[in-house]
Amino acid sequence: MGSDKGLLKLHTSTWAQTAFDKINSFQLPVVISINKNQYAGYSSIFSPQLMITDDDMLQMHGPLCGVLSVHLKYPQEDMLILASDMPLMETDLINELLTQYNTQKENDAFIFKNDGEPEPLCGIYKANALAHIYELYKTNNLRKHSMKYMLEHISTYSILLPENKKKCFRNFNTHAEINGL
Repeated sequence: MGSDKGLLKLHTSTWAQTAFDKINSFQLPVVISINKNQYAGYSSIFSPQLMITDDDMLQMHGPLCGVLSVHLKYPQEDMLILASDMPLMETDLINELLTQYNTQKENDAFIFKNDGEPEPLCGIYKANALAHIYELYKTNNLRKHSMKYMLEHISTYSILLPENKKKCFRNFNTHAEINGL
C-alpha cells in the first residue's frame, strides 16, 4: 500500500479508529497494538495508555508479535482481535464470535473460515492458549511466527463464513482497490 493502512480514512475515521469503535461498541476494553515506527502516527488518534508497542524481547514481526505483546501485558485476559485493515467488518460477525466464545467453552480460539481458509485476524483467543503459544515460542518450538500456524497448536472453533459476508474480510493492498469505499 505504501502507507500504514490503519491510518487510512474511511469516511471521517481512520481504519484503526473504525476497528476500535466496532470492538468498543460491545463495551469491551480496547487497546491498539502497534510497532515502534507507528507510535507517532497513532498518538495523534489514541492516548498513550491505549497503545501497546511490540515487545522488544519477541524476535518476530507481524500480527503474532502484536498479539503476544498484548498478551504479555495482560496475561490473564482473553483477547478479541480485529485487524485495522478490515474496514468493512460488520459488528454482527463480531457478535457471532462472542456468542461462540460464550457457549463453546472447550475451545481456545474462535475464528471464521473463508473458503476453507482460517481468518485469524478477526477472532477471539483465550489467555491460556496464548500462554501456550508463548511457551512454544520461548522454547523454540514455534517454527513459524504466523497467526495461521499458531492455530494449528490450539483448539480452534471455526465458523463457516456466509457467502454474503465475505466482503467483510476483504483486504485492501493498493489505493486503487480502496477507491469507492
